[in-house]
Amino acid sequence: MVLLDDKDRTMEGIKRMLLARGVRPTSQRVEIARVLLSEPQHLSADQVLARVNVHHPLVSKATVYNTLNLFAGQGLVRQVIIDAGKVFFDSNTDVHHHIYNEDTGMLQDVDTSMLKIDSLPDLPEGTQESGIDVIVRIRNKS
Repeated sequence: MVLLDDKDRTMEGIKRMLLARGVRPTSQRVEIARVLLSEPQHLSADQVLARVNVHHPLVSKATVYNTLNLFAGQGLVRQVIIDAGKVFFDSNTDVHHHIYNEDTGMLQDVDTSMLKIDSLPDLPEGTQESGIDVIVRIRNKS
């Protein structure tokens, strides 16, 4: 997991962490990293945008989306795709699964030890498994 500890929450600490992952640390990227990597959490791009613009009101929606996709590509966050219109960015990059509450929109982590997968289907020739993402969808009882 790539979370910021107390000593890394400074601007210089965040810049060092981004550089170590091959990300050029612009002021916008540093602020987005500060917001997203300060604790284990699942945020949508719009939630990141709102939190970033509390302190740095000049960050555009396009910059947030591009930065989040860059961070995902560099292994700083995980993308959790609920459906085509609902994507979360997860600051916990360790292997784990999720429970998604369709009524509240809340996403929570599930340790891999809590879910047993006994076998996989035959994979197409020339491919290999690169990960398993499980999302258990729930609804509140009426």
